[in-house]
Amino acid sequence: MKDKLICYGKKIYDKGLSPATSGNISLIDNDNNILITSSGSCLGELDNDDIIKINFNGNILDGSKKPSSELFMHILIYKKNPVIKAIIHSHSPAVTAFSVAEEKMDKPILPEFPLYFGEIPTVKYFTPSSSELANAVSEKFSEYNAVLMQNHGITVGGKDIKEAFYLLEFVQAYSLTYIYSKILGRQKTLNKFQVEEIRKLKN
Repeated sequence: MKDKLICYGKKIYDKGLSPATSGNISLIDNDNNILITSSGSCLGELDNDDIIKINFNGNILDGSKKPSSELFMHILIYKKNPVIKAIIHSHSPAVTAFSVAEEKMDKPILPEFPLYFGEIPTVKYFTPSSSELANAVSEKFSEYNAVLMQNHGITVGGKDIKEAFYLLEFVQAYSLTYIYSKILGRQKTLNKFQVEEIRKLKN
């Protein structure tokens, strides 16, 4: 399953969703352990040595490198929401701009947004890799599948790495559409009836 992280790491990097050595990704493997990227690795240049196997206590089971410093955030999210089997923590500039500008990510400007998210909450700034950040972000995953971190980035969870990537890619598209419409000077959001009709598509 390491090949999946390597494949999607490159996709994330190539789309500018986590530049340089920012961001980290993980998934739960067939043995119910966690595969996570190593600390300081570039998502676009991952190899097998950059994927570390850990258990739910954060102990290294396989790998010679140090796992991502955000490993406990990943662990707590998996514990909080068992539906989630893969996590992407991204530093997309367009998405992160919302948390920097203290702009809420809740406006239904595209049909997919209420269908997949409804709202993406923002947790206040905590030092990256801190237990405070891990606790604040994971708590939100009891209700949401994506969480913005003030002045930091976004974390997205899915039933597998493909779903997590597609959700992240859509948040990027939403962010750019929102920003471009602001530049053009006008935003038309979907009304409540239109939003409810979209939400019915989930059923």
